[in-house]
Amino acid sequence: MNFSVRDLVIIALFLLLILHLLRGSKKAELKARDMVLVSLFAALTAVMALFVSIPLPFVPVPLTGQTFAVMLSGALLGSRRGAYSQVVYVLLGATGIPVFAGGLAGLSVLVGPRGGFLFGFILGAYVIGKMVERKNAPSPAYLFLATTLGGVLAVYIPGILQLSLVTGMTLPQAALAMVWFLPGDAIKVAASSLLAWRILSTGILHPAQN
Repeated sequence: MNFSVRDLVIIALFLLLILHLLRGSKKAELKARDMVLVSLFAALTAVMALFVSIPLPFVPVPLTGQTFAVMLSGALLGSRRGAYSQVVYVLLGATGIPVFAGGLAGLSVLVGPRGGFLFGFILGAYVIGKMVERKNAPSPAYLFLATTLGGVLAVYIPGILQLSLVTGMTLPQAALAMVWFLPGDAIKVAASSLLAWRILSTGILHPAQN
């Protein structure tokens, strides 16, 4: 079954609304604009997974563009909304919608060798958002640091742990396998930092509005 970006946004909005209703906390309320932004970044993560996915022969995890969307979601939406966007993305895939890399879906992906990285997206967006929220006008260098710590390190840690657990690789072997991802991650960190800086400098979005 094929889904357009519009379909993904609508489904993401629906899932977010369910999450919002289940929480029922006035303190955690999301405005309509926030819900749209969260859904858009969930859809962006899906698009980056489906259109940028390169299988690697040495590790059962493909090289994708997902972390680029994770970095932008944290930097532009802040910790709470950024993390929400990745929760919605993971839920989209978990419920059977093929938004994971390679068009995969289902709980089997979450408990497989890729699952730790997917859960790391939530942590990564939150870490980036928390760091960016500390600055009124974050510089490109600071955004570079935030996206590196959140978009790379915070994603790698649970990813490496689950990769080792599921595949039987030792932790050093699983960590060494990440070498294949570092060049692409460096490009995504640089690109997302510059793009986020340009967008934040316009005042259109600000993560402190979390």
